[in-house]
Amino acid sequence: MDLKTSFGLLLFALAVQCNPSPLADIVVDRYLLPQICPREVQVEDFIRYHFNGTFYDSGKKFDSSYDRGKAFVSQVGLGKLITGMDRGLQGMCVNERRRITVPPHLAYGSVGTGGLIPPDATLVYDILLLDIWNAEDKVQIRTISKPENCRRTTVASDFIRYHYNGTLLSGEAFDSSYSRNTTYDTYLGQGDLIKGMDDGLLGMCIGERRLIIVPPFLAYGETGHGAKIPPQATLVFEVLLVDVFNPKDDVTSKVIEKPKNCTRRTVTGDYIRYHYNGTFQDGTFFDSSYQRNSTYNTYIGMGYVIHGMDKALQGLCIGEKRRITIPPHMAYGEKGAENFIPGSAVLIFDVHVIDFHNPKDSVEIRVTHKPEECNMTSETNDLIHYRYNCSLMDGTLLYSSDQYDSPSVTTLGAGKVIMGLEEGLKGMCVGERREVVIPPHWGHGEDGAVGVPGSAVLLFELELVQLQKGVPEGFMFVWLGDTPDPLFNALDLNGDKEVPLEEFSEFIKLQVKEGKGRLRPGVDIDTVIKDMFYNQDQNKDGKIVEDELKIKDESEKLRRDEL
Repeated sequence: MDLKTSFGLLLFALAVQCNPSPLADIVVDRYLLPQICPREVQVEDFIRYHFNGTFYDSGKKFDSSYDRGKAFVSQVGLGKLITGMDRGLQGMCVNERRRITVPPHLAYGSVGTGGLIPPDATLVYDILLLDIWNAEDKVQIRTISKPENCRRTTVASDFIRYHYNGTLLSGEAFDSSYSRNTTYDTYLGQGDLIKGMDDGLLGMCIGERRLIIVPPFLAYGETGHGAKIPPQATLVFEVLLVDVFNPKDDVTSKVIEKPKNCTRRTVTGDYIRYHYNGTFQDGTFFDSSYQRNSTYNTYIGMGYVIHGMDKALQGLCIGEKRRITIPPHMAYGEKGAENFIPGSAVLIFDVHVIDFHNPKDSVEIRVTHKPEECNMTSETNDLIHYRYNCSLMDGTLLYSSDQYDSPSVTTLGAGKVIMGLEEGLKGMCVGERREVVIPPHWGHGEDGAVGVPGSAVLLFELELVQLQKGVPEGFMFVWLGDTPDPLFNALDLNGDKEVPLEEFSEFIKLQVKEGKGRLRPGVDIDTVIKDMFYNQDQNKDGKIVEDELKIKDESEKLRRDEL
């Protein structure tokens, strides 16, 4: 062997003796990283993770949290783990997978441990990080969305209804109110929730979405909860606040639109007709009278509607619009109303008052114009011609005489129009105009009529166009002055002691023309006169003699002006 060869073998031997271990430090292979990493492991953090432990040389597994069915929990950087793991876990993200190779001097050294780890063993840990928290952590709140208008925020002692999705920090779902199709309902700040949620739900607006991150010690801690929340788990709640109220809340009412003139307001005992839209506080619709094309009709303050509405409907004007907010203890309470109203729901009603009345109301008459000369006024039995507009109290026009070629005609007291209109047309002068408010018990009642809703208060705008004075019920003719005496001689125009129809008709028409008598208006004159004649012609021989006139007068005890 020459000198050159001997020197080469020596260098090789020295090289082998200078490398007793393949690694001088840990090797970290971050082979799967999450797209988002809001937080990395730092010294003194607590972590929860799964791992598989194998020997570097053989690949044989020596330990596994998966096999034990339970993630491993520890604090980092304070010597509670082997040095290599204390260092190798730092900077890790939740859902990150990394492979940490630990040389013996940073693991169990030349001694090993318990027959499980032999001396001078290089260890490989395959890690999946599930959770991070720190003893100094507080509840984290991240607002996802918030309504522009926030009239009220949650405070301790409020009762709230909210939807949520619950996940672990790793993203694994453990619960959801949406899957049950019902909100989670609870009091705030009274210990009914885990401490972190009691804090995280404070200050929320209805319609607000939040992400609430609760560290384990403010959640279920070392015990966990059920099968889906492991011990020492950070919980993430994505929350949507649906409803909030306080047991001390009263019904509230906000005026949206108010009529310029309000001469009367609703009181207990009134009967009201109103339209409404009903929603929950998050804007979800639940009912509407508009959809049914029919008002909601009820008495006020008599227990026919929920207590909050009974209270809120007092003090309103016709035509007024209000937004009424009713807490559940003044609505349908904890039970709700079947599938219609959920339990503990705050209700919002946008109300439009169409009309109201009281069962004791009479017809209201307002004279809007009266002519300077008024020598004659309308009364029972008069024949009148009048114009009218008939509307609901919200201004909806129902009928109008303008729809016809001529004014309407009726005989007062004949029962041809509703009682309230009869009342409103009495005592009018020709040319007078009136507004007449007719409650339903003077109008079309609870059933209404064609085009007229049930229990509707009606507004008539009236103008008297023509007036023909009438005669009392059962009469066909009345004298306006003294009756001729003797009457038969006055009837017997030609003095032949008998009065045929033609002579009788001529006499009656003359009395009417001279203003001495009046025929029943609104019927054919000749027909009325014939009826009068035949009533006097007792023997039906086509003429009246004095004895017949007297016989009728005496036997029926009729006054002579009742011809």
